[in-house]
Amino acid sequence: MTDKKNWGHTVMGWFIETDENPPDSGSPSTDAPPPSADAATPAVEQVFATNPPAAIGGKVDFDAVFTAAGIADEDRGRVAKATDLIATLPADTPTVVKKQIVEASLKAFGVPIDEIIEAGVGEIQALEGYIRAGSADTQQVLADGDKRIKLYEDEIRQLRSIMEQRVAEQQAVVKACNDKKLTVQQVLEFFGQEAVSRVVQASAKLQTPQ
Repeated sequence: MTDKKNWGHTVMGWFIETDENPPDSGSPSTDAPPPSADAATPAVEQVFATNPPAAIGGKVDFDAVFTAAGIADEDRGRVAKATDLIATLPADTPTVVKKQIVEASLKAFGVPIDEIIEAGVGEIQALEGYIRAGSADTQQVLADGDKRIKLYEDEIRQLRSIMEQRVAEQQAVVKACNDKKLTVQQVLEFFGQEAVSRVVQASAKLQTPQ
């Protein structure tokens, strides 16, 4: 199997695909489909030894995430050293030359390249696990929120129904009472306005209309 295929089968499952070529061999082969991220990345519970911190405001504490994944400071330091070395190289330096310079420098520092790769893959897996954990938590928040919203919507509908029923009842009361007032008014009109006024003013039970 060629290096190109090796890169495609090992890296594609861990890393985000970009349009840029990998450092050593060009674009990954399309001869065979790469494994999915699910196949290459362990489950969340296998990634973290302790619960990673929440990303408050979307800000990620990477050191804390890597610590929760059991990646030691020394291992993270190796990845950081390699990152810094690569960043210092001129952009127009050929890829092969970059690799030779970085490997020679790391060997001079006594930093094993395999350990850098192992730590780097560990960091990638930790970040993927962190994404998945956050996604699962977000989905749970959304599900709980939708459930509560439905309950509130049901309660709002019930309240609106009660309000509408009460308004309808009051309207029926007003109509019934007004109809009854008209019936009684006919009796009062029969006796005349002056008689009604006299009785109202003399009565201790009645109130003079405003």
